[in-house]
Amino acid sequence: WGLEKLNQAQSGHLLEVLEDRYQQSSTIVISQLPVKEWFKMITNATVADAILDRLVHNSHRIELEGESMRKLDQSDHLR
Repeated sequence: WGLEKLNQAQSGHLLEVLEDRYQQSSTIVISQLPVKEWFKMITNATVADAILDRLVHNSHRIELEGESMRKLDQSDHLR
């Protein structure tokens, strides 16, 4: 999630999926992009509000901190 902006069709499809699952099933979203930046990834502001409402409200968020595992792995190879 968050590698590229969603176009109108993609945003609509995502909203449909989330509406079908909302308060019925679990949905796991993984992103390197902070949640506060997600709104910018959806071109239509109204659809963005609806999507984020379904994703963020009643959610359990786990935000990882610390150095990237890729960076740590690369530093091991440089030694």
